[in-house]
Amino acid sequence: MHRACLRNGAFLGLVSTWRLRRLRTGWLRRARAAGRNLQPVADRTAGMAPDARLLLCTLRNERVRLPWFLKYYRDMGIGHFLFVDNGSDDGSREYLADQPDCSVWGTQASYKAANFGMDWVNHLLSRHAHGRWALVVDTDEFLVYPFCDTRPLPALTDWLDDSGIRSFGTLLLDMYPKGAVAGQPCLEGQNPFEIAAWFDSANYTITRNPRYRNLWIQGGPRARAFFAESPQDAPALNKVPLVKWQRGHVFVSSTHMLLPRGLNLVYEARGGEKASGCLLHAKFLATLGTKAQEELQRGQHYGASREYRAYAEGLAEGADLWTNWSERFINWRQLEIMGLMSKGSWA
Repeated sequence: MHRACLRNGAFLGLVSTWRLRRLRTGWLRRARAAGRNLQPVADRTAGMAPDARLLLCTLRNERVRLPWFLKYYRDMGIGHFLFVDNGSDDGSREYLADQPDCSVWGTQASYKAANFGMDWVNHLLSRHAHGRWALVVDTDEFLVYPFCDTRPLPALTDWLDDSGIRSFGTLLLDMYPKGAVAGQPCLEGQNPFEIAAWFDSANYTITRNPRYRNLWIQGGPRARAFFAESPQDAPALNKVPLVKWQRGHVFVSSTHMLLPRGLNLVYEARGGEKASGCLLHAKFLATLGTKAQEELQRGQHYGASREYRAYAEGLAEGADLWTNWSERFINWRQLEIMGLMSKGSWA
C-alpha cells in the first residue's frame, strides 16, 4: 500500500508539472501576441552593454516621479531601462524618450487585457533580457537589499551568480507619511522617503502557495487601514522582482510569482535564511487621490479596481496611516534586525 501511495504521488506530481508547462506555454504565447501592440518610441537596446543590468517598467502618467526614480536606479547600477508607456498624456513618454539610457515603447491597448501589463513586460524580457539580470518594478517601488549602501547592484547579482541563485525575493514595504496622506505633496525630483518615511514593522501574515511554491504575504498599513473588514482582499506584498532571465521564463501574476516555479523558491524551507530584500513602496503621497480617481474611471485594474476604490474612499475621509507603533526608516540593517529582509550567507 505504501508503494502504491508513492506511485500515485509521483503520478500526480508529473501531472502537475505537465499542467504548469502547458500554462507557461500559454503565457508565453500571450506575451508574443501582446508584443504586437507595442510601438517603438525610442529603441536603444542595440547599444546595451553586454553585462548591463536591466530595469523594466510599465507606466502611465508618472512624469513627476521619473527624475528621482531614474537617479535612484542609475546610482544603484542599472545599465539600461526598458519602459512601456500605456497612453500617458503628461509628458512621461517624451521625457523618457530623451534619456540616453532608456528604451521606450508606447501602446494604447488595454492594460487589463494584457494581464495588467505583464504580457508586455514578458514580451520585452523574452526579446531583450535573455542571459541578463532584470529588475521589474513600478515607478513607486525602490529596491533595498543587504549592503546596498556600500555595494552596487552588480555586486549583488555577481554574488547570486556565484551562488547559483537565479532569483531574488523581496517584501513590498508600504511607506507612509506622518499626517493625512492627502496633505503630503512630493515635488518633482524629490526623494519621496523624505516624506513617506514610516512603515509597519509587524502586522503581516504569510501563507504558502503549494501550486507555485511561492509565499503569499499580506498585511501592513494597507490591510489595517483600507481592508480592515476584509483582510483577505488586501494586496499581496510578496515579490520576486530580480531574476536572471532566460527565454521560457514568464511572470504569471505581476512579480508575485513566475514559471518555472523553481524561481519562486526565494525563501529557505529547511532552516536558515536566504538573502532577500525589500521594495520600499512610495504610493502614499498626495498624488494618490488623483491617481485613484483616474484609475477608477479607467477600470483597468485587478478585481474591478477594488484596491483603488478603497484608496479613494479612505483618502476622502482624511486617511492617516501613522500610528504610535509606526517605525521611521533608517537603513537596510534596521529592516534586517526586524526580520523584514535578510543578508543570508552574503557577508
